[in-house]
Parts: sequence; C-alpha cells; structure tokens
Amino acid sequence: MRKVAERIEYSPTTIYLHFADKETLFLELCQADFAHLAEGFQKLALIPDPVERLRQCALAYIQFAVEHPNQYRLMFLTPHPAAVAKNAMANKGNPNEDAYAFLYQIVSSAIEAGLFRPEYKNVNLICQTLWAAVHGVASLEITHKCDVWVGWAPLSERAQTMMNGILRGLLQA
Repeated sequence: MRKVAERIEYSPTTIYLHFADKETLFLELCQADFAHLAEGFQKLALIPDPVERLRQCALAYIQFAVEHPNQYRLMFLTPHPAAVAKNAMANKGNPNEDAYAFLYQIVSSAIEAGLFRPEYKNVNLICQTLWAAVHGVASLEITHKCDVWVGWAPLSERAQTMMNGILRGLLQA
C-alpha cells in the first residue's frame, strides 16, 4: 500500500481511508476493469452470426488489452488474492457481467448451429482454446511489442491470422 500511495502521490493513510487493505483495493480495481471489459462486449451480442461474433470479440479483447495495458496486466497477468476470486463468483455465469460467460454463450450457439467440427462439442475446451490464443496475441503486444529482436507484423494482421487459423481448425469445412 505504501508503494501505491507513493506512486499516486498520496499518503498511505489516505488510501486506508478508502480501502481496508491491499486485497480490498485489488478487488475494487479488478471489479471495475472486468465490468469495463464485459461492457465492451455487449454491443457485439447483436451480431447474429456466432462466428463473426467470436471474431469481433477477439478483436475487442485485444483492443482492450492494448488500450488498457496496466489494467490488462492486473486482470490477466497477476495472481489474484483469494478475496478477488471469491467475489468474482457473484457475477459468474451472467454474460452481461462475465466475459467468459459471454464467450461461453457464443460458443454454445455455434455448437448448436452445427458450425464446429463434430469432435468439438466441449464448450469449455473451445472457449479456453480461443481465450488462450487471443490472450497470447494480447499479452505479447503489451509486454513485448518493443522487442527489437522480433520483426513484429502489424497487430491487426497477427490478430486476424490467429483467429483465421484457430477457427479454420475448429469449424466445419
């Protein structure tokens, strides 16, 4: 808490007036950031084609990471205290507030429509595979985009190529 206070030029006492401890501060930050991410997906819910909805969600997720790199690091690249994980259960399963539930809903729709290859019926497996791929693109962009030893292709091309490749492997021919 002292480091946070020093960084934002407040006294630790001032922070403790608003947050009981570091976990409470972490919880508040994560709640706001996860709500912001989920809110960004809501307009995509209107896209009728589940595959196009998946593509647009992937791009929105990556865009969120790029526009909010510090929040993304906190949300997805930092271990969360038990209090954050416990509190997250309150919104679990609500696609309006839970980005994973939103993804789950899209993948379920695609499976029901017969869009995925017959061997891919496990919704969680598909969601986690898609998430891992999108997270990889987003994470590399915010953590290594300045590395000169890699001749990085433009982010939009990397994102599109990743989604095309993943979906080509999952979708019916």
